[in-house]
Amino acid sequence: MNKILIVDDESAIRDILSASLEDEGHEVKTAQNGEEGISLIKSFQPDLVFLDIWMPGHRDGIEILKEVRNQFPQTEFVMISGHGTIETAVKATKLGAYDFIEKPLSIDKIIITIQNAMNYRQSQTEKAALLSKLRSNIAIRGESQKIVQTKQLIAKLAPTQSWVLLTGEDGTGKALAAQNIHYMSPRASRTFAEINCESIPEDLMEAEIFGIEKGAMPGVEKNRKGKLELVESGTLYLKEFTSLPSHLQAKLLRYLQERTFNRYGGHEVVKSDVRVLVSSTANLEVFLQNGKLRQDLYERLNTFCLHLDPLRDRIEDLISLITHFTDMVSRDTGEPSKTFSDGAVALMKSYNWPGNIRELRNFIERVYILTPGDFVDVHDLRFAGLIQQQLDGSSAAFAEMKTFREARAEFEREYLVKKIQENGGNISRTAEVIGLERSYLHRKIKAYGIEVNG
Repeated sequence: MNKILIVDDESAIRDILSASLEDEGHEVKTAQNGEEGISLIKSFQPDLVFLDIWMPGHRDGIEILKEVRNQFPQTEFVMISGHGTIETAVKATKLGAYDFIEKPLSIDKIIITIQNAMNYRQSQTEKAALLSKLRSNIAIRGESQKIVQTKQLIAKLAPTQSWVLLTGEDGTGKALAAQNIHYMSPRASRTFAEINCESIPEDLMEAEIFGIEKGAMPGVEKNRKGKLELVESGTLYLKEFTSLPSHLQAKLLRYLQERTFNRYGGHEVVKSDVRVLVSSTANLEVFLQNGKLRQDLYERLNTFCLHLDPLRDRIEDLISLITHFTDMVSRDTGEPSKTFSDGAVALMKSYNWPGNIRELRNFIERVYILTPGDFVDVHDLRFAGLIQQQLDGSSAAFAEMKTFREARAEFEREYLVKKIQENGGNISRTAEVIGLERSYLHRKIKAYGIEVNG
């Protein structure tokens, strides 16, 4: 049963329509003018209102819709009129009316409209609930001054249409921030897509982003859409965008300026409406100087820059992050939630967390696997592989290690993590800088379990 309000100055319409809808099992109230209609909307709080556009008095249907639509977002409004025009119908729809029906009214059409409106409202309610759950799952954790400022900036940027440049070390949560921007924006109900520009070969990157024209490559027998078409009205997040070659940076810049592009191998101008967010772990000033980043693209993107601080610079957020990840792992695995001792927390606070939040999340998962009990103490952390560090960043645990081989392995791991970070996660560049073969460096990374993704 739905609660339905009929607002119309014609008594015959009110009587016939209310009787018909009551026979269908709905709870119905009627109002003969705008003032009475507004009063009933507030007190009755109907699921659906049939609202006549032309009524005597100070408030016609359009004025009522303007006044109450935002106050009652869960109520659907269907406009009715015997003198309607296309302009009036368009105006009502823009003001938030679900539908527009002309007189004389058809009871069958009224019943179908009610069913469709209620189905629409249910789908919107379910979508809002899913978005709320999603936003909760991707919420940025922490209450430090740095993270509070980050949250505030995201809240300001999200409702806009602006491009956003996200910077910061590996594992600081740039992808999470990009998701927050999308799901807090008017585009939240549309697609969020992510491309890691480092992981796709250069000759395939253009097709991935912009699409490819029929016949442009062997085996391409029809046009293929890229993400800028597939994500229409949504958000595209380009991770490590500095890996794009210069000609694709120029093509991206054109899209940011004109909202148009050409598919690979094509001449047709394609239009789309996609919000673009980009991120990088690199030192962008260095990339500008060596010509690997176009100055005009950087200036376009740098209008709004969001920097994600490393975990070591907001270590006061560690406890809330530990709580979040333990709850998450416990929920995913079905294991009881674990409690960390004060000593364990102190040890974790003393650690430098070179892999940032990603490293912390992976470490919590490892603790759950390796710690049988529900209480986690210092020895459990060390068994799981945590190395205590002094304030100057050197490992205090080196001297406690039993063998020279253990100490050398730990030094190698820390050294490689630091150099990979310095080179923006680019393995080839890191290998060149430190004088190792790329294949040998890959073997070391695998052996030490080093996280290298941006």
